[in-house]
Amino acid sequence: MKAVSVVKIRKELHHRSHDELMELCLRLSKFKKENKELLTYLLFEAHNEEQYIETVIEELDEQFETINTNSFYYIKKSIRKILRNLKKYARYSQKKETEVELLLYFCQKLNDFTPNIHRNITLSKLYDRQILSIKKLVAGLHEDLQYDYNLRLEELED
Repeated sequence: MKAVSVVKIRKELHHRSHDELMELCLRLSKFKKENKELLTYLLFEAHNEEQYIETVIEELDEQFETINTNSFYYIKKSIRKILRNLKKYARYSQKKETEVELLLYFCQKLNDFTPNIHRNITLSKLYDRQILSIKKLVAGLHEDLQYDYNLRLEELED
């Protein structure tokens, strides 16, 4: 079965009743964990972005604490998984400020991580890519926010 375009789905949803839409949303939430997470964000957390960021940061802290530091191989796998989750949470929000905040926190955690990630080429390059990503995101924000975020970026780069 081939999926139809978003435009066709939107047109079809206009023809459905309120109860049918509710049933469709509930059915969607049963299929994938990501669908349920997105619905949770939209229904319960979208109205308070600061609280959402704090919740994600707490989860990131927990994930960083569980990293197996016996070898850089396990560290790389864990950090990639953390970054994948972070990107997913930022995608739910669709706000550039949220993504910048989360990436800045992630980079700060990487800088403070022991053993030092800069002793490993792969982790060092991953860190550098995230810094570049933050710079690109910051360039599209309001000037006041750019100034604040650039100050924090300078601290990370030192």
